[in-house]
Amino acid sequence: MTQQSPAFIGPAWLEREQLIDAPDPVMLDWLFNQDSLTRRLDRLSDGRFSVFPQFEGWQPLRPDECLALGLPEAGEGWVREVYLRGNGNNWVFARSVAARSALQDGGLNMDELGTRSLGELLFSDPAFVRGTLEVCHYPEAWLPAADAARGLWARRSRFDRDALSVLVAEVFLPALCTAIHDKDHV
Repeated sequence: MTQQSPAFIGPAWLEREQLIDAPDPVMLDWLFNQDSLTRRLDRLSDGRFSVFPQFEGWQPLRPDECLALGLPEAGEGWVREVYLRGNGNNWVFARSVAARSALQDGGLNMDELGTRSLGELLFSDPAFVRGTLEVCHYPEAWLPAADAARGLWARRSRFDRDALSVLVAEVFLPALCTAIHDKDHV
């Protein structure tokens, strides 16, 4: 009889001091920078930053998200997937999730953001406290088909305000890496 493999809960999300195979110093700075990514992308694009929503709605959260939010497996939450764009290019794929119960009681209307940046909202509300940044190579299967690639760096952190927690994951796409490199060498 063969043993069943445990359910895939996702990649190993690591803190900076846990990294063995770290990216180059410039990318490391972008991954672990505590400032608003939205503001950084806006500066990098010389004000030509935009948010392009891909999906918003209630659905069961992934096991790694439930674990990070302290929810039972397959807990339901609001999922918002967007592209953060600079100069007309998809630079970041972002997936933000929050538990249904906490969101309904927490006064954050994620369903009304549209093309507004969630990050800007979280950083403009001093009641939100950002948790530790963690990084990983984001699973290719979790990306939109058009951007599915192996080895893309991602970061995530949890923003807490009272009983409300929002988990934000940001995947750095190749076009962003090119823009950072080009700007760094100007």
